[in-house]
Amino acid sequence: MDLVVLEEIKRLKYRYLRGVDLKLWDEVAGTFTADATANYGTHAVGGDGKRFEGRDAIVGFLTQSLGNGIITVHHAAQPEIDVDGDTATGRWSFTDKVIVPDHKVIIEGAAFYEDTYRRDHDGAWRMSHIGYVRTYESMTSWDAVPGFRLLANRWAVPA
Repeated sequence: MDLVVLEEIKRLKYRYLRGVDLKLWDEVAGTFTADATANYGTHAVGGDGKRFEGRDAIVGFLTQSLGNGIITVHHAAQPEIDVDGDTATGRWSFTDKVIVPDHKVIIEGAAFYEDTYRRDHDGAWRMSHIGYVRTYESMTSWDAVPGFRLLANRWAVPA
């Protein structure tokens, strides 16, 4: 097994997660192949998930649904990556927290990512598919948490 390739794929996933949390949408776009597909399996966005085809559609969804002052934190761990030439598959355990100040809610959850990767024409690894299925998802109103105060929000619109 090529440990350099494994590390490149791990760094790719970490770059995606960091880009989402810091809202670096151009960097997020760079983690996908042009023809990538996505299935974000969560009831919070309706039904059994949202499916997208193409890098622009994926990044457009993320920009629209996670922008506007929304705070996110994603942690992925325990990667199981299998490489076959210029393609690979990966499974990741992940947890996330989404704070939506405009609605005064906190959404928390866990899932398992099921991704596919492809070495692109420039030699860089990119995700050709990203998807997950939730193991759980919960939502709490700030009003239900006595004493909860949001002390900082990097993306808050200045008053």
